[in-house]
Amino acid sequence: MQYYSSMDILDKYRGCLVGGAAGDALGYPVEFMSRDSIISRYGERGITSYELKDGLAEISDDTQMTLFTATGMMHGETRARIRGIGGAPWTYVALSYKDWYRTQTEEYPLVGNRFSWLVDEPRLFSRRAPGATCLSAIASGMEGSIEDPINDSKGCGGVMRAAPVGLYYGGRHEDLEFADRVGAQVAALTHGHPLGYIPAATLTHIIALIVHYDYSIKDAVRNARSEVCHDFDDGCYINDFIQLFDKACTLAEDASISDIEAIRQLGEGWVAEEALAIAVFCSLRHCDDFAEAICAAVNHDGDSDSTGSITGNIVGAHLGLSGIPSKYLERLELKDVILEIADDLYQDCDISEYNHREYPEWDAKYFHNRSPKAWHDLMEQK
Repeated sequence: MQYYSSMDILDKYRGCLVGGAAGDALGYPVEFMSRDSIISRYGERGITSYELKDGLAEISDDTQMTLFTATGMMHGETRARIRGIGGAPWTYVALSYKDWYRTQTEEYPLVGNRFSWLVDEPRLFSRRAPGATCLSAIASGMEGSIEDPINDSKGCGGVMRAAPVGLYYGGRHEDLEFADRVGAQVAALTHGHPLGYIPAATLTHIIALIVHYDYSIKDAVRNARSEVCHDFDDGCYINDFIQLFDKACTLAEDASISDIEAIRQLGEGWVAEEALAIAVFCSLRHCDDFAEAICAAVNHDGDSDSTGSITGNIVGAHLGLSGIPSKYLERLELKDVILEIADDLYQDCDISEYNHREYPEWDAKYFHNRSPKAWHDLMEQK
């Protein structure tokens, strides 16, 4: 496998995360609406433009947790480099999720220990229909893993936040099996059923190939199918997953069937394998048209924000930020923070225990877990 390097790879990072947020924001207002209700409210094509609240297109818990996934990985990697030893990536993501949980249950500003600089961002202190499984798992202490499941949930809350794993670890390891395993373990923190974490590993693989190896969506999907069969061949549910995954790919090639009819055959997206299957279908059928892809992904009976978010991650990674129509960039809530996280994932930081260069902003965010401004203010007080 040849590693892909290009000046536009940063555009793919940005496109992946902003695209996911755009699909999330488009689908969030209709998440609990039936297809008929969506058509009745928005017209024959359904919702195609943002529904604004106080002038903004609100993101949901999907994007919130995606951002906390990213900061958890970078916090762990930074500590490991500085100290020369560290724990598994998902252990730091678990700590970051505890901070996300606090944004859902406490008021800004937080006091006490923190594990993500994102808690210095007051705009994240908003409950946006957080998943019950994620909340209950984190509240319990959240030590779930593939080897020791925390529950038997296969809800889509694990896969919808996995894209940053493919971005970050997909380009740092020649063997993508490591990245896939991280994606699965990050999902298994809260979702213990194999069909709760196998789709997360699959999405991780797809994103890694599109962004770091210049695969087309079709080739990335095909390769991910093969690899996930190898990685999880001891699981009794892998055949069920592959059957639905293959169905999504077949339907995408069948021009005689409409988007909505195809999606109805794949499910509603409340569970992880259905959410990924719907996103794969929409991404394959509309691989070069971001707007058509996310519109298809949200206008159905089901979990519209999650299927929109995953579709946006995939097609956004493929087309890059430059390929996303401006209508989906303007007024997108937290776009500045999303772009900052995308840039951090891309740039990383050249720190080691032997060469701890001066990176004040990076140290503030990923070692001290403070926003640069909050860290500066804290130092001024001392």
